[in-house]
Amino acid sequence: MNRTTLSLIAGATALAAVTGFAALSAPDAPGTDTAAEAVAQLPVERTSLLCPAPSTSDLAETSYTSFTPVTKGTGSGGKAELREADEESADAPADGDGEDKGNGKGKGKDGGKSGEDKPAKPVLTPKEPGKPVTGDSSGGDAPALVGTADGRFAPGWTVQETTEVAAGTGRGLQGVNCTAPDTDFWFPGASTDADRTDYVHLTNPDDSAAVVDIELYGKDGALKSAVGEGITVPPHSSEPVLLSTLTGERQTNLTVHVNVRSGRVGAAVQALDDKLGGDWLAASTDPSGSLVLPGIPKDATSVRLVALTPGDADADLKVRLASPSGLITPAGHETVHVKGGMTTAVDLGDVTRGEAGSLVLTPTDRSVPVVAALRVVRGKGDKQETAFVPATRPVGTRATSADNSGKGSTLSLTAPGAAATVKVTASAGSEGGTPVSKTYTIKAGTTQDIEPPAPGGLKGTYALTVETVSGGPVYGARTLTANEDGVPAFTVQTLPDDRGTVAVPEADEDLSVLQR
Repeated sequence: MNRTTLSLIAGATALAAVTGFAALSAPDAPGTDTAAEAVAQLPVERTSLLCPAPSTSDLAETSYTSFTPVTKGTGSGGKAELREADEESADAPADGDGEDKGNGKGKGKDGGKSGEDKPAKPVLTPKEPGKPVTGDSSGGDAPALVGTADGRFAPGWTVQETTEVAAGTGRGLQGVNCTAPDTDFWFPGASTDADRTDYVHLTNPDDSAAVVDIELYGKDGALKSAVGEGITVPPHSSEPVLLSTLTGERQTNLTVHVNVRSGRVGAAVQALDDKLGGDWLAASTDPSGSLVLPGIPKDATSVRLVALTPGDADADLKVRLASPSGLITPAGHETVHVKGGMTTAVDLGDVTRGEAGSLVLTPTDRSVPVVAALRVVRGKGDKQETAFVPATRPVGTRATSADNSGKGSTLSLTAPGAAATVKVTASAGSEGGTPVSKTYTIKAGTTQDIEPPAPGGLKGTYALTVETVSGGPVYGARTLTANEDGVPAFTVQTLPDDRGTVAVPEADEDLSVLQR
């Protein structure tokens, strides 16, 4: 998904007016021969993130971890904060920060409405880049959160939401990276099956309402439904939409398309299963002819590939597993045929066979854009747990994973093409510790599971930052695990490039005024 914020658009427009060109994208992978030398990479100046309401279960325990990696060239100013989505304004001053701007809903000393109440303090306010800050909530009333970061806190800002649910539908470990607002999302892997309760959470960070269409694609094509058209998401609010209310058809495998007519939203699907636990399904990367789905746990007992080509053309894909020893073709699943506009599901079984693995999809002939995700199951019998791995962008220049502890974290890195070298840095801990960095080489066509380095003298949780040093594109994912009364609870988050820098043209004249 594009993470371009309004401030970047404004900055690019100004630059384009002067130079006639501006590029708002991650830099090309190292080693590619492009015109990248003609542009400079500058840190982004403002970032927005949206966190969905974590759970409706009274047994839910949720933790939030906010982290910004240190980025050169950002200066010393700026701040980052997360607030409840229903706050009047994320930019309103907190206690002691300025003049009160209450909404008239509070009460003065005499018990009457004062009209001058101060807005609630932010849920999380990081103090400095390079050190995580954490917060938590309990029960099923925790709201969606809206976050903004600017100045030195903006480039690479990452927030992880992790929830443990002890029992009931969706029990287990649920994790999601809070996402930037956008206008287009694809979620292959959703369901309206009898055992599933799936919601698509829509969060609007802006001052005006957003209008959203939700389209559902099953095994026979688009499902007819007028209920999903023109859904209004009020300003500074979040709306969970139960997928089964949009259609009367029971579909085991669905692809959800969230298309924003006006405004922008953050979107994520919460997939809850009566028997197999549950997790968040993050959006697949933009439709592409070739896809990488990294970080399948080596002890996965069941892996299901769900794919859709959004257009009318069919797609024929070669299926390969990047294992520790190289690219292999799963027996009986050499290729998959995806009919245009129809969701295709393929059960791959225990495809990793006890080894680290990532799925690599490439066209057998002509390239047709596809979206895809994996549903992964660990455990057996009534001790099973589910997570999802969507297709993702490469790590690129830098990617970050927050909310790691001294144990229970696995970093999975794959280089589907050429070999690559990456640097992995463990940040300081949220309550103390010294950062540690280590360099790894990922051989061509392989996946390597890494027990990530931990900060010296770790206290609290820490973040992992992955940077590409040389070689071909690298894709990554981080898995968190926990044992919940014998259930192998887990959640997987992919590691796409954080797009913490923006490419701008070099110019002979001084354009620094445009960077402020």
